[in-house]
Amino acid sequence: MGRVDGKIAFVTGGANGMGRSHALLLAREGATLIVTDMDEKGGNAVVEEINDHGGQARFFKHDVSSVSDWERISQEAMSTFGRVDILVNNAGILVFSAVQDTSNEDFARVLDVNVKSVFYGTKYILPAMKAAGGGSIVNISSIYGLIGAPATAAYQASKGAVRLLTKSTAVDYAPFKIRVNSVHPGIIRTNMTKDLLGDADVAKQVLSATLIGRPAEPVEVSYAVLFLASDESSYMTGSEVVVDGGYTTM
Repeated sequence: MGRVDGKIAFVTGGANGMGRSHALLLAREGATLIVTDMDEKGGNAVVEEINDHGGQARFFKHDVSSVSDWERISQEAMSTFGRVDILVNNAGILVFSAVQDTSNEDFARVLDVNVKSVFYGTKYILPAMKAAGGGSIVNISSIYGLIGAPATAAYQASKGAVRLLTKSTAVDYAPFKIRVNSVHPGIIRTNMTKDLLGDADVAKQVLSATLIGRPAEPVEVSYAVLFLASDESSYMTGSEVVVDGGYTTM
């Protein structure tokens, strides 16, 4: 207990899946949470669970691709808490299709949610981190930001962009004691992958590529996020933490 005691943590896409898991674990380890999502019901349920267990959390409905939403919520975070110590840019969407089968609208939407949100989140939370004297930004990329895969053109473009945006930000803000790292999950059991894992043949093919032979539970990624958010990773910035059951090893 207490690995992020007293820190203010901001988690996007925190209503379900990995975001929910990140928020709950950070709260359990002592952080005060700002949870944002478009899903009000799910987001409020996460906040209620945190508060019911003695933690502190607030929920904001939030379109991460909206500049005005980021301006509004970052200002409210500062007025309420005075600083932000941890930012987890977690929100993301997935479209399965190759380049020719991807509509222009789908491609733009994936980049809006998966890339622009990380840029906006970083840009509008940095002043709060500077006010805190430093902080940790954890960007959720993917193994598909590292390697190729079929029928995921927009998703892979977005997650590759997150990987290098992370490194660029790490270089620029190290003088302010702000660390920026990326996490690259493999196949995680969430709503995003339920259709993929629900097809027995596809699941067998995908999971056979992992050394551990099963999908990860969200909390197994959350422990990597917690490590990067905490002072335990004080000598890490611009790094990639891969949580993929050995998928990218072979």
